[in-house]
Amino acid sequence: MFVMVLAFAISTAVALALVRLAHSGYLPSLDVDTSGPQKFHVKPVPRIGGVGILLGVLAASGFLLGLHPGAGAAALTLVLCGMPAFVVGLIEDLSKNVSPARRLLATAVSAALAFWLLDAAITRSDIPGLDWLIGFGAGSAVVTVFAVAGIANSVNIIDGFNGLASMCVVLMLASIAYVGFQVDDPLIGLLALAGIGAVLGFFVWNFPAGLIFLGDGGAYFLGFFVAELSILLLVRNDEVSPLFPLLVCIYPVFETVFSIYRRRFLKAVPPSMPDGIHLHSLIYRRVVRWAVGSRNAKALTRRNSMTSPYLWLLCMCSVVPAMLFWRNSAVLGVLLLLFAFGYVGLYWRIVRFKSPRWLVYRRRHDTLAAGSDNRGT
Repeated sequence: MFVMVLAFAISTAVALALVRLAHSGYLPSLDVDTSGPQKFHVKPVPRIGGVGILLGVLAASGFLLGLHPGAGAAALTLVLCGMPAFVVGLIEDLSKNVSPARRLLATAVSAALAFWLLDAAITRSDIPGLDWLIGFGAGSAVVTVFAVAGIANSVNIIDGFNGLASMCVVLMLASIAYVGFQVDDPLIGLLALAGIGAVLGFFVWNFPAGLIFLGDGGAYFLGFFVAELSILLLVRNDEVSPLFPLLVCIYPVFETVFSIYRRRFLKAVPPSMPDGIHLHSLIYRRVVRWAVGSRNAKALTRRNSMTSPYLWLLCMCSVVPAMLFWRNSAVLGVLLLLFAFGYVGLYWRIVRFKSPRWLVYRRRHDTLAAGSDNRGT
């Protein structure tokens, strides 16, 4: 448990220092663009929250090295492998001049390094046809790199609101830690706890006030971290179903796949073109409606933050069942299908202005307050 506390302390302190430095004008990392289709903040915000998370995980890995040299060496190697994904993402955060293709390529390099240095390879899937492909070394390498890069990119895609991506990652890591300790694999369990501590250290400054953002560096590193821990859990423990990690990560993964389908086949635009109709964007605009009409910073920031809990609940709908049935591929396969149908059904109801009544957050006194704010401006 100390690794989680250590990672939390380091991450919290670094995030606070970055917030103060950025707001004092010493760091050129403020996200001043508030007009894009996926921009929902109202003030310039530093986008380098991933720095504190990386340093938190690194400190916890160093502590593990002192206690258990073998486990610590593996932990430090994993962090080292993730550096290409983190560094290229951080360059994008600072310069806003790195294309999505280059960020994905850097993440693929990180995945290839982990495949080579840690034997983090997908060698079983319980999916007919795919098991045959990954039976070959080259096939396993391609599928592994593709899966890791895809999960990392999917975490970046859901990083749209205060606390959204970070808390979803905490939930994913919690499930990995639980199963890691269930199968008596302390390396996986402790690394997952270190990740939880580091992310929570960032979270306290990101939610609800949005004082610092995860940034591409943080999002890609966390996606890489979750994916690699999942793969190593499977490599080291045959009793864990290979569908367990997929169900754990299915919310951001399915969001990405569905967005590609929606853009490419329904809108006939390039899949990489940003838009404002992700599920989290629709929930912000059509479900969390109490701040409609109010444009003051406090109301919009609160509306931003109140969007995330809806998606945390959606993420838990896959993470909790995955924890309960982590051995059983048949049950996990059914749960994957149920999640996919549920996601699509929910999306189409919201996009057609038919949000379920229980889902809509609109309180009378908040609506009246919003009206009063408008009359006073």
